[in-house]
Order: sequence, then structure tokens, then C-alpha cells
Amino acid sequence: MLGVIKTMGSITEPPEILGAMIGGALVGTFMGVFLAYGLVGPISTRLKGIVYEDSHFYHVIRDILVAHLHGNSAQVSVEIGRGSVPSSAQPSFLELEESLNTIPADAG
Repeated sequence: MLGVIKTMGSITEPPEILGAMIGGALVGTFMGVFLAYGLVGPISTRLKGIVYEDSHFYHVIRDILVAHLHGNSAQVSVEIGRGSVPSSAQPSFLELEESLNTIPADAG
């Protein structure tokens, strides 16, 4: 954008100088668009996806704590939390029960 402003400020220059300034303005505009759509955009989209994926962990914890604060038993609260886990990482009911049964009784 600065190249366009500088070119418009020098509009009275001869065509040779004005042509070079217009070319510089176009190269600057191209680089800005290329960097925005080719580099910054994809990086920001990926970072947004990473933050979204990491937030699932905290949502599961929140759901378990809220369920337990509503008076549900620990196993029911954990089952409610299991329902909040994304389906690609969600353990089956039996896998969850086996994991809960391996925890020593005095650990909780």
C-alpha cells in the first residue's frame, strides 16, 4: 500500500520513473497477498485447530466436575465425561470399566 501512495505522490514524474514505481507497488502488493494467503492464513488456521483440540481435555474435566457437584456418583460422573470425549478418542464402556477397576480402592 505504501508503494501506491509513493507512486501517487510522484505522479508528475516521467513515464520511466513512474513505471518503475508502479512495478514496485505491484510487487509489494503481490508479496502482501502471497504472505497473507500462503503463509499467515494457513498457520493461523492450524494454530486455531490445535487450540480447539487441546480445549477438549478441559471440557471433559469440566463436565466430570459439574456432574459430580450435582450429586452423581463418581462412576456416573466419569461416564458423563466419557460422553464428552471426541468419538475418535472415546474409550468404550468396557475399556473405561476395566481402567476404573484397576485403580486401587485406597487411591481415591
